[in-house]
Amino acid sequence: MMKLKFLAAMSAAIAIAALTATGVASGDASTGDASPIYGVKLPENYRLWPLIAPAQEAAPLNELRAVLGNDLAIKAYQDSTLPFPDGTVLVKLAWKHVQSPEFEPASIPGPATTVQVMVKDSKKYAATGGWGFGRFINGKPADEAQHETCFACHQARVRNHDFVFTRFAP
Repeated sequence: MMKLKFLAAMSAAIAIAALTATGVASGDASTGDASPIYGVKLPENYRLWPLIAPAQEAAPLNELRAVLGNDLAIKAYQDSTLPFPDGTVLVKLAWKHVQSPEFEPASIPGPATTVQVMVKDSKKYAATGGWGFGRFINGKPADEAQHETCFACHQARVRNHDFVFTRFAP
């Protein structure tokens, strides 16, 4: 049973990495509208960035996620640097997870749900721990009400990790 769980987790991670590398999921825009409140846009070529970590979100979201980072983010993670330096950008891709038709114990990415972006600029975003946030659905920013919840959630749960949930995958 343990072997099946391991194989299922590996299948999901490989599927996420493949979709990330090929840009198959929706929302792959390098320009466009900025998020309300923060003015964050989808970074150019973010789908080519290295993978920081995959994750699986349980109910009610039921999502598979992949967090990517720019060069500054990767170096900060590799060096265990906290707080993250200004210029760090993290991008989280999310898909509904569905059962693999080829391998029943495995979950694979289904429909894309969101692309979320965090940009570190300690002066511009001083009021929100140095981070600006963007949440995009089909390449368009979500409404202001959704963006109003970003920092409060990060502040309540991961204040001691520079407001970032993601840990570097070994």
